[in-house]
Amino acid sequence: MSFDVVCFDCDSTLSRIEGIDELARRNGLFEQVAALTDAAMNGELALEEVYANRMELIKPDKAAIAWLAELYIDEMVDGVADTIKTLQANHKQIHIISGGLRQAILPLADRLAIPEDHVHAVDVIFDADGQYQDFARQSPLAVSGGKARVCRKIRLTNSSVVMVGDGKTDLEAKLAGAFMIGFGGVVKRPLVQEQADCYVTEPSLTAILPYVL
Repeated sequence: MSFDVVCFDCDSTLSRIEGIDELARRNGLFEQVAALTDAAMNGELALEEVYANRMELIKPDKAAIAWLAELYIDEMVDGVADTIKTLQANHKQIHIISGGLRQAILPLADRLAIPEDHVHAVDVIFDADGQYQDFARQSPLAVSGGKARVCRKIRLTNSSVVMVGDGKTDLEAKLAGAFMIGFGGVVKRPLVQEQADCYVTEPSLTAILPYVL
């Protein structure tokens, strides 16, 4: 099976971390926030029930986002650069679709030569001093079903789309007609293993290549 477009989740797929949880750790709120993230990724809570709650707890400023951007790159999953290069060499269009914070993900995308307009994530809004003000509450990726909405949009101009990710929100891509590969190389989630079209457990992202080329 071959696909025109390959979409990746970011957290626990391209990078080993869950970005919002790491911002919480930096603020001494890790346990509280990680429990909310995990509940959403395992399908126990709707994403919109936890998103604003987590952001209000953390309130990340510009400096925190720059710190997280470096961490995403430092914690890149094994085989990510090779996987993306191989897909690009085979003329695949690459997108990142994430419920994470867009400004923190953009430097990782840049490192992987993924265009900025192919990064779909949630923008953080800062005040003039770089302090946290809010997040883009109208973003489809801050609510359940958002990844399906983004995939639908991509499919308007592309015939075949595959989504690679670790969490329940990545399964939503199937509602938009995308093929879904569950990636269990960082975190194994039983719900995803059960419902994904195929599932890989190897720690290297290169394990997905046979399914997408």
